[in-house]
Amino acid sequence: MISLNVSNLIFRYQHLVPRSPFQIPIIFLLHTHSLPHHKDKPTNWNTSHALIQSNPLLSLLEKCTSMTQMRQIHAQMVSTGLISDGFALSRLVAFCAISEWRNLDYCDKLLDNAPSPNVFSWNVAIRGYLESENPRNAVLLYRKMLRKGGSTPDNYSYPLLFKACAGLSLSFTANEILGHVVQLGLYSDLFVHNAIIHVLVSCGELLAARKVFDESCVRDLVSWNSMINGYVRCGLADEALNLYYKMEDLKVKPDEVTMIGLVSASAQLENVALGRKLHQFTEEMGLNLTIPLVNALMDMYIKCKNIEAAKTLFENMTKKTIVSWTTMVVGYAKCGMLESAVMLFNEMPEKDVVPWNALIGGFVQAKRSKEALALFHEMQASNVDPDEVTVVSCLSACSQLGALDVGIWMHRFVDKQNLTMNVALGTALVDMYAKCGNIKKALQVFEEMPGRNSLTWTAIICGLALHGQAHAAISYFSEMVSIGLVPDEITFIGVLSACCHGGLVDQGRDYFYQMSSKYGISPKLKHYSCMVDLLGRAGFLEEAEEIIRSMPFEADAVVWGALFFGSRMHGNVHIGERAAFKLLELDPHDSGIYVLLANMYGDANMWEKARKVRKMMEERGVEKTPGCSSIEINGLVYEFIIRDKSHPRSEKMYECLTWLTRQLELVEDETSSLKEF
Repeated sequence: MISLNVSNLIFRYQHLVPRSPFQIPIIFLLHTHSLPHHKDKPTNWNTSHALIQSNPLLSLLEKCTSMTQMRQIHAQMVSTGLISDGFALSRLVAFCAISEWRNLDYCDKLLDNAPSPNVFSWNVAIRGYLESENPRNAVLLYRKMLRKGGSTPDNYSYPLLFKACAGLSLSFTANEILGHVVQLGLYSDLFVHNAIIHVLVSCGELLAARKVFDESCVRDLVSWNSMINGYVRCGLADEALNLYYKMEDLKVKPDEVTMIGLVSASAQLENVALGRKLHQFTEEMGLNLTIPLVNALMDMYIKCKNIEAAKTLFENMTKKTIVSWTTMVVGYAKCGMLESAVMLFNEMPEKDVVPWNALIGGFVQAKRSKEALALFHEMQASNVDPDEVTVVSCLSACSQLGALDVGIWMHRFVDKQNLTMNVALGTALVDMYAKCGNIKKALQVFEEMPGRNSLTWTAIICGLALHGQAHAAISYFSEMVSIGLVPDEITFIGVLSACCHGGLVDQGRDYFYQMSSKYGISPKLKHYSCMVDLLGRAGFLEEAEEIIRSMPFEADAVVWGALFFGSRMHGNVHIGERAAFKLLELDPHDSGIYVLLANMYGDANMWEKARKVRKMMEERGVEKTPGCSSIEINGLVYEFIIRDKSHPRSEKMYECLTWLTRQLELVEDETSSLKEF
């Protein structure tokens, strides 16, 4: 954290500046992140300078349209001695750094060979690197400037450098550069000061940024906006709004950037009333509804589940960006309006990976995983490169379908494309392997992951529970807690399920109690259903029924189903009967309940009651739901129901089934003969 008193700053960095601030050795962190790539645009050359008007070479440079022409002019400037003029050199550097024919390597050589480039030359070169694919080189060029000496960085240098540090999250480097700013007496310059706030916010040092802001003797709207939007980016919506109210008290008028931050804050809080009020205030103030502001308003309405308001804004936009289109696609997908999402997606003039991800994720969320995977294949056919988010969604689809082969292919795809094995992707792989039946591979991926969070541990605990490895699941839970990770409600579903599969009644009771007493988690319906299942399987049916009565909410079909299953298992007709009738109240058309209740009566030799259940089923017109099964072949999942003839090769399938049935009958006959013999 940065010490924010100016005298303290000077003291802190005085060991770095024994003689001159330009002799400071800086340790530069080289990150691989990059800022958005510079888009070439014509350079607006200032031709009013007297030297340009009087010198034909510099006049020619204004009309230069290639590096080849520029090199010829450079050669002439060297031969005539004009290159020694600082202004003339700066024109060459500017051409190489920021023109549409930019060549930063050549720019670097110009600065290396010049005896004493002026500060404008260094600044324009730093800007060129800042806007390039490798903005970290802007900071490296600054180091070269300090080593070369001769030019003092000014209040234009440091905003560029802080912007580079902000984009790359170079917190340590920003701290060191801040020491130079203080030493040079530029700390109170408004442009530099705002850049300091921006870099601190971007590096997540909000307390430091706020202290700089509060102690500042110079402050403008940009300062307020930097802090407000900084709070929003860090998810601190309330702090952003409180700062805005303070801004209001001081009669500082907001602009479009302020409103983007405030609207985004209301989106984070999902406060639609506040969002509407801000929308109305924007129009009353006569502020421009810029594209970014409209996009923020659309996002706010979508997060507040008001899709119609977002749709109205979208349709009234005269110019829509890819962000506008994507925001609406995401909105429709999140609201489950997948057909609308697809229609809008197909209308998009250009599509990058983000709208594809939104659509695929929407189908996965709606449990339409086959269509999600079909979209993934279509995405590949469209030559759009998937990213980690795409793969996570596709792995979730595989988990839902039990499509292990597709999941393995996705894993190989990750390795082949050198995608970053981040925590989200690793967790999705663990979950997929566990749910698709390969717990050994799930454990291997888990152990090989470079980093894990509580979700990763939860995935492996639930996976082990699903595979009946109760003791292993509980062991992993204990290890998770011992390393300081806090379990959530999903983790406890895995733990209680493990206890259920392992018949660990006492441990299950203990963990259920710990949820609220130790971790402050109120048990949800699923936790109660796990406990009813655990107690019911173990034969503690009265205790299970008592838990249902003590629940703070109405039991659903899963809870009553768990009690019914336990009652059938232990032959307790009275409790089973009560549970079954509760299930029929919830869904009188569920054929499975009638069949199971009749079977339970039959097992207890209560044939009259069994006949009554069958008759009740006929009177209510309930038919037994046909069974459904699925199979995965060559990465494709096929689903079948009883007497299904929709598949084009159904005739061949039924021939094969008939042959297999005959073979089974032959085997049964042979077995019977051997027994008689």
